[in-house]
Amino acid sequence: MPDGKICYVEIPALDIEESADFYAIVFAWTVRVRGDGARAFDDTTGGVSGSWVTGRSPRSDPGMLTYVMVDSIEATVAKITSKGGKVVTPRTAIGTSGEAYATFLDPAGNLIGLYEERKR
Repeated sequence: MPDGKICYVEIPALDIEESADFYAIVFAWTVRVRGDGARAFDDTTGGVSGSWVTGRSPRSDPGMLTYVMVDSIEATVAKITSKGGKVVTPRTAIGTSGEAYATFLDPAGNLIGLYEERKR
């Protein structure tokens, strides 16, 4: 593995099952049970894993902000809102590059970003 690669993310949750279901539906992350019984996930690339944790406050104010790459912000936002998430920043073009970003709150209230690459 390359030195410095982000490999694990802990996401604050109010209800771990609700959060696991949300991320599985919205981003097609694989949800699993770790050996210690905790609910964990692997992203669609298999390059990043993590878990949901309770006892830690969700963050709705922008500090360090994580962005998830998606094929279509519009399609992803439809899934987000259908599963209880709320759009904060609608799809916003990045100059004339064809790239765009958006932000949303997950069901626990965590602020997360979406990034859409230029269509090839």
